[in-house]
Amino acid sequence: MKSFWQKTSSTPHLIALRIFVIYFLFGLFWIFFSDKILFALVSSQEQYTQYSIYKGWAYITLTAFLLYFLVRKTIQEYVDIEASLHVSEDRWKFALEGAGDGVWDWNLVTDEVFRSVRWKKIYGYTDNELEETATAGRRLVHEDDAAHQLADTQAYLKGERDIYVSEFRLKCKDGSWKWTLSRGMVISYAADGKPLRMIGTHTDITERKKAEAQVIRLAHYDQVTNLPNRTLFLDRFQHEIKKIQRNNQFVTLMYLDLDRFKEINDTLGHDMGDLLLKEVAERLVNCVREDDTVARMGGDEFTVILNNLNNQISTERIAQNILDKFTEPFHLGGEVVYITTSIGISVYPVDGTEVDVLLKNADQAMYAAKEQGRNRYHYFTSSMQDAALIRMHLSNDLRGAVAAEQFRLYYQPIVNLASGEIHKAEALIRWQHPLRGLVSPVEFIPIAEDTGMIIEIGDWVFAEAVQQVIKWRAHQPDFQISVNRSPVQFRANLKYHLNWVKHLQALGLPGNSICIEITEGLLLDARDAVITQLESYSKVGIQVSIDDFGTGYSSLAYLRKFDIDYVKIDRSFTSNIHPGSSDMVLCEAIIVMAHKLGKKVIAEGIETQQQKDLLIAAGCDFGQGYLFSKPIPADEFEKLNFGKNKI
Repeated sequence: MKSFWQKTSSTPHLIALRIFVIYFLFGLFWIFFSDKILFALVSSQEQYTQYSIYKGWAYITLTAFLLYFLVRKTIQEYVDIEASLHVSEDRWKFALEGAGDGVWDWNLVTDEVFRSVRWKKIYGYTDNELEETATAGRRLVHEDDAAHQLADTQAYLKGERDIYVSEFRLKCKDGSWKWTLSRGMVISYAADGKPLRMIGTHTDITERKKAEAQVIRLAHYDQVTNLPNRTLFLDRFQHEIKKIQRNNQFVTLMYLDLDRFKEINDTLGHDMGDLLLKEVAERLVNCVREDDTVARMGGDEFTVILNNLNNQISTERIAQNILDKFTEPFHLGGEVVYITTSIGISVYPVDGTEVDVLLKNADQAMYAAKEQGRNRYHYFTSSMQDAALIRMHLSNDLRGAVAAEQFRLYYQPIVNLASGEIHKAEALIRWQHPLRGLVSPVEFIPIAEDTGMIIEIGDWVFAEAVQQVIKWRAHQPDFQISVNRSPVQFRANLKYHLNWVKHLQALGLPGNSICIEITEGLLLDARDAVITQLESYSKVGIQVSIDDFGTGYSSLAYLRKFDIDYVKIDRSFTSNIHPGSSDMVLCEAIIVMAHKLGKKVIAEGIETQQQKDLLIAAGCDFGQGYLFSKPIPADEFEKLNFGKNKI
């Protein structure tokens, strides 16, 4: 009962109840006692009647004054309470913003958010520039941080955490990002325990994040070269191994040591030595792909992690490129320095499955390279070393193969599927090695392209094919031979090599006697020299065919841009076609697309009658494959085709 009259218990309900009780008691007192008191004070009925009127006015006046004082007191109490709340809120905001934080107050029911002046100043916003809702605020969170910021909020509101804390980047008015530490707590709950209101702060922690990043960089990056250091290298190498274990791929590790670096360091000083290490790091980075890793292990030792290299030729190309780059002089201020490097190579999982084993093996291979004279690369395993030796021997033997007349041209007919007639053939090179016998093009063509010998070999193939087409056009005036031209040949300087267009013209042959087969990749990197050559072929009537279509970088844009006559469907599609198969659908789509663009279609790898029938039904123009004939020498081709020119 005592608390009923206490000021601290002044809820709206209790205040109204107090007024009611006071008014009710005063009314009861007036009703039961006012008449008796008046009767006792007057002496006659006439006076009683007269004073009763005065009593009524007195009642009205007293009750009016009573209500006035009660309402005035109640209003004053509310004014005092509100003022106290404002003072408390001002003190709260002062305490929070005094530390440089921005204050926010979130109504979870309406989604409305109050953001303090300090908050807006931190992020550069002014009044009315930002919608006062939590939804609008979430739109400012960096897309990489939005998911975990929302997860932190929900975890707190669900009671999974005692306090709300989250770090994320928030977009400023000028478009920049500030790292933000957001902290808060729920201060109001509904009767059922549902959060109603939450307050908190935003702290700009951008500088702290920069400092943390700098600490991480100092711990993981070499301070001289800015390359990953040994710690980060080991972590990345382990990560790459775990990643490729699922894909059955290879990871190649190169271990490099600068030859005679100590002599330069001792002669020119450590400052020049550091400058040389920076230049070395820059050249190494430029020799590898963006997703590969170059690291400095310490001193003059570096490592390179090569991802997804599934053939030895690619590894050797990179290693040789590094060696070639190191033959160029290093300009260090006013000094010119020459230095070479020795490279050891190990491959996961061939040479080991553990990081330390692969590192040790590559290190041993590097020392083997030094022992053999420096400025070279060396494989760790005997099997890979043997392969490298074989490749080196093949490369050496290739240099004299043209002069020694060891190459042969075989021809595979290209059949008109509708009529069965043969008016075309593809020229395919074979190498009759004096010791190894017949060497597959798969083995020596990549070597020829890597070394640039493909230019001389390609010119020989073209010249031989031209001589052959002259003979066969005597039997069949519209006969055509297809010749493969490597991207390396397109990029070579024609001034020093055979000009195919002029060679045809000198022999009086029409352009359509030859078709040049190119790869899709060439069109993707079509430089001026490539475009010029393709245009020169088109002008004289030499036809062009895209080989192995669908296996590389197929693009309708390139088919429209360049004057392409034939599209060759790769054997990987035709070998698996059957009614309703996905490969059949792809073949049909390629045929329809090519025809719409005015191109003819040649299907490679036809080996069965069913494949032939399906392709004919799909509208394919030409076919090539073992069903008709394997590649054969020119004399056998003549016997097969010019006695009867239908298959």
